[in-house]
Amino acid sequence: MAQAKLSREVGVALLLFYGLGNILGAGIYVLVGKVVSISGYYSVFAFALACVIALFTALSYMELASRYPVSAGVAVYVEEGIGFRPLSIGLGLLIATAGLASAATIAHGFAGYLNQFLQMDKELAILFLITVLVAISIAGIKLSVIIASVMTVVEIVGLIIIIYYGFDTITTPKIPFSSFVPQFSFSDLSVIILGAFLAFYAFLGFEDMVNIAEEVKEPSRTFPIAITLALAISTLLYILIVIVALETLSIEELKRSEAPFADIYTRLTGEGPVLISLIGSFAVVNGALIQMIMASRIIYGMSAKGWLPSFFSKISVKTKTPVNSTIFVGAVTIALSLLFDIVSLASYSSMLILIVFTAVNISLIRIKSSSIAPKGVIQLPLWMPWTGVILNFFLIIMTLALG
Repeated sequence: MAQAKLSREVGVALLLFYGLGNILGAGIYVLVGKVVSISGYYSVFAFALACVIALFTALSYMELASRYPVSAGVAVYVEEGIGFRPLSIGLGLLIATAGLASAATIAHGFAGYLNQFLQMDKELAILFLITVLVAISIAGIKLSVIIASVMTVVEIVGLIIIIYYGFDTITTPKIPFSSFVPQFSFSDLSVIILGAFLAFYAFLGFEDMVNIAEEVKEPSRTFPIAITLALAISTLLYILIVIVALETLSIEELKRSEAPFADIYTRLTGEGPVLISLIGSFAVVNGALIQMIMASRIIYGMSAKGWLPSFFSKISVKTKTPVNSTIFVGAVTIALSLLFDIVSLASYSSMLILIVFTAVNISLIRIKSSSIAPKGVIQLPLWMPWTGVILNFFLIIMTLALG
């Protein structure tokens, strides 16, 4: 009997919301207080630096996804660019692990928001969440992405609610914006860089978009549009949210908060945080769902190429999804959630992803130097992936040196 194949059902709009849901849910709802605890009033600059670093690698992913629209993503890019199979396999597993660490981070955030309106044991909440997400992931890619898109709309509404109620703090700030501008001394730069390392996690998600490439319509056209829009929209929302957060709560309050959006909403409106906690729960659920889909597709894609046991490449005839790899990533996510705290998981994810991003940019440099892109692929000037290498390597070195 012929092996079932993945189905191309995802267009620009669904891919954009898939990416946005991951980017927004993975970071800002969970980590804004953690970044503020490091960078203080310079958190706006920390997020801006993280965006610049992410941007150049996002552009590299854009070209690579157009050249090689396959599920294994990074593993294939490194194989094509560097040609060393063990490195390709290692980096593929590395980004899958980072994705699962990210999903585990988000699961912690879910428990924090859930406790705002429903008391439940944290470990039980995490187990329940991941079990439901595995079931959704198995049900079918179109259903999964539609659910992710609906939750993305909900989480964007949550961000807009915070910006709406906090708009006066932007137009007539209590704390002058000059307080947010560093003096660029060594101490100022060090806290910005360390904050950017953690804030960088909030921009992760565009790289996950490429791992459903075999399920995307017209990838050479769809990926450039969706990746560019996802990064632009998320950056604008982040900057506004960080300003509102810093103008509404003290740095100490943000440091202590397990559900920062709920606390900001309560301070701004004087109302209970049930609505925003519910939205926050949707946001972090969405981020975890997308990370788990991404990791399952990487493992499936590597298995389909014969790089991992064939067990992981089995596709359900009924749902056209990789069931075995999806169940496996669910089990690993549960284990990581129960073993590590939220900051450790986010930092771990950021470091792994920075290493992978460096390799991806190097791979694109080598590919561009040795081959001509197929017709219809948007081609970057060579200095862009080189800049991506330098920026990623800079953040790795500076974080290790300052940390």
